[in-house]
Amino acid sequence: MTTHTASTHTAQPAQLPRTVAGALDAIPWAEVDDHFIDGDWVRSTGGARNPVYHPATGEQWGAVPDATEEDLERAVRAAHQTFRSSGWAQLPATERARMMLVMAEKVEQKAELLALTSTLENGSPITETTGVAANAASILRYFATLAGHLDSEDLRPFPNGAGKTLVSHDPVGVCTLIAPWNFPINLMVAKLAPALLAGCTVVMKPASPTPLSIRFIVEAAAEAGIPAGVVNLVTGSGRRGDTLVRHPLVSKVAFTGSTPVGRHIAAACGELLRPVTLELGGKSSAVVLPDADLEVMSAVLLRSCLRNTGQTCYISTRILAPAKRYDEVVDMVTATVAAAPQGNPLDPQTVFGPSATRSQFETVQEYLDSAAQEGAVATTGGRAVDGPGWFVEPTVLRDVQPWMRVAREEIFGPVLTVLPYREVDEAVELANDTEFGLGGVVFSADEDAALDVARRMDTGSVGVNFFASNHSAPFGGRKASGLGVEFGLEGLSAYLSYQSVHRR
Repeated sequence: MTTHTASTHTAQPAQLPRTVAGALDAIPWAEVDDHFIDGDWVRSTGGARNPVYHPATGEQWGAVPDATEEDLERAVRAAHQTFRSSGWAQLPATERARMMLVMAEKVEQKAELLALTSTLENGSPITETTGVAANAASILRYFATLAGHLDSEDLRPFPNGAGKTLVSHDPVGVCTLIAPWNFPINLMVAKLAPALLAGCTVVMKPASPTPLSIRFIVEAAAEAGIPAGVVNLVTGSGRRGDTLVRHPLVSKVAFTGSTPVGRHIAAACGELLRPVTLELGGKSSAVVLPDADLEVMSAVLLRSCLRNTGQTCYISTRILAPAKRYDEVVDMVTATVAAAPQGNPLDPQTVFGPSATRSQFETVQEYLDSAAQEGAVATTGGRAVDGPGWFVEPTVLRDVQPWMRVAREEIFGPVLTVLPYREVDEAVELANDTEFGLGGVVFSADEDAALDVARRMDTGSVGVNFFASNHSAPFGGRKASGLGVEFGLEGLSAYLSYQSVHRR
């Protein structure tokens, strides 16, 4: 769920250290014992620590505190008190937007450190993480442009002419923001930016494998003059997130992560009648129409279908190919994937890094084992890489049937499946025959034909001959891929509560 935004402030990958030791020398923190609460870094009240590992070596390089109940209570109460009494929520939206624009500049100044820390945390290739700061800054800048929508008066006449209604809005209050480990910065900023513009206060909890990079965003917020207590950060295991979701002073929850955890959060918020935005898993399809230009497809295949070593929610890991061109499509996909280098994620030549965690590494191997047992054939890859770290070979599977696990379940690893179809109607049926509905791509030389197929796909976002997201357009899933949307005016509205005042 990230966009491809260029910035003149972004460091070039070749300028960054290519070794873990070199990267650690540049990063200002690794072993920390504090949370950010009410404008200060405060020591955790407990002694439990969560380790941080580098996925390319499997070695620990950092640690953060596992928040106690007292830490969580202090963070939520700071956000609540700030929301109620600081005047933050009453500021004109243009003033909050001004601070967000300064924050965007501060984030861009931290581009190198953000890139290095992110790559050490989750193994994302450095060519991916060098864009993190620019993308986060662009999210902040986009939402800042919406300030005028909040500061303008909305007066609506009754349809019968009997009066007028003043429609106003207020920030919802304290928001719990929970982001996953695959894009730990941009998937948090996508929640933080609209919350800030709306006038909310927040408590952020990053995923336990990626708790350090978000500290640069917190620093940027403080440097931009955003008042103490507006932005709070706690670290810890998943059960700490559950506490934040259910806290009685929290008014809104925004979560990106797995569908099973999303269901649990949705149940809690339903019980509490608490607004929630959920961006969950996917099993998206790339529909290759019979006239598709395979050279065009090859040029965008890795970005659209295996971005971030396949650890991306919206990517189209199910390739649906016309039966008459099936072998041709499989050959192209195989050659493209096999030619992309895998290795040290700090090397700018690397396309595929490691799995972000040991458990995810083991999960991907389980899926590859199931594929072999069920009759799928690996045309490249298909097994774990010998040596240190949590690497699985980039894999293409042919002879995949729709009932196989690898065709139906989210793998979250460098694995593509190629399924045949006979007619376009069957391709659409296959694309929709999944519990998910998040992304998708249609490849065709005829953009009108591609658009027709895209409109028939039961999914939140579809690309024609490529995939990207747009900060000004809503992004969200259907079915088991989530509730609500992020980005656009629609994403901002999730942080607002509306009131209608009727007058004659």
